[in-house]
Amino acid sequence: MSSKHINILFIGDIIGKPGIEVTETLLKNYFQKYQIDFCIANGENLNDGKGLNAELVSKISGLGVNVITGGNHLWDKWDARKVLAENRTVLRPLNYPRENPGNGFIVYDLGEKGKIGVINLQGRVYMQPIDDPFKSADWALSKIIDQTKIIIVDFHAEATAEKMALAWHLDGRASAVIGTHTHVPTADGRILPKGTAYISDVGMTGPYDSVIGMKKDIAIKRFIHGVPYKYEMASHDVRFCGAYIKVDSETGKAIKFESIVFPSFG
Repeated sequence: MSSKHINILFIGDIIGKPGIEVTETLLKNYFQKYQIDFCIANGENLNDGKGLNAELVSKISGLGVNVITGGNHLWDKWDARKVLAENRTVLRPLNYPRENPGNGFIVYDLGEKGKIGVINLQGRVYMQPIDDPFKSADWALSKIIDQTKIIIVDFHAEATAEKMALAWHLDGRASAVIGTHTHVPTADGRILPKGTAYISDVGMTGPYDSVIGMKKDIAIKRFIHGVPYKYEMASHDVRFCGAYIKVDSETGKAIKFESIVFPSFG
């Protein structure tokens, strides 16, 4: 292996056109700043805020993103199923029933820089009653560990407690457990005692003049009236959210973690 560490960039949930455009604008700068070797992005909201399609996957991959992870909104538009079935670098949460298309983890070969495992999981608290993410994580780790110790987990979950519990469960066995789904960047990014980097939610890459990506007036009506309204994506106050993780190539332990929010909240 040519270097003793791997620099990894994780991009928080990219929300439709605003999120894609800010990623296009800023990604090269972050690649240079952190000398990025490997990039992961959560892409379940690429397609106008819900789901993804082949064209958008190609666009994001063309920017230098190696692996795209997902979550519950992958299934909102049918196009995603074909992408999942045909593209191993686009993941869906592993703990959905196996009859669904797609893969929940991948071991990505970076050549002389080594291999990196990526696992996509989804929480069950306040979400769909799917399979146990803890046991699914253990199973995936058993398949990956003989190939690489560098393993990044995207845990797409609602409950902070569930995210924290999984991180402690995997401490020392995964390089990082990155929380996604709630679209609000948290301030608890750190490296746990046994070497696993963790943050409860990395935040969304998209419009913050919104309610987690939705136009404010529509979101307010949903809460006041107690009935569904058609989702409409917001477009203003766009920010890039992500995380930088430096990982020891031999041990798989995180040696540096940095949360990214740009522009920062004043």
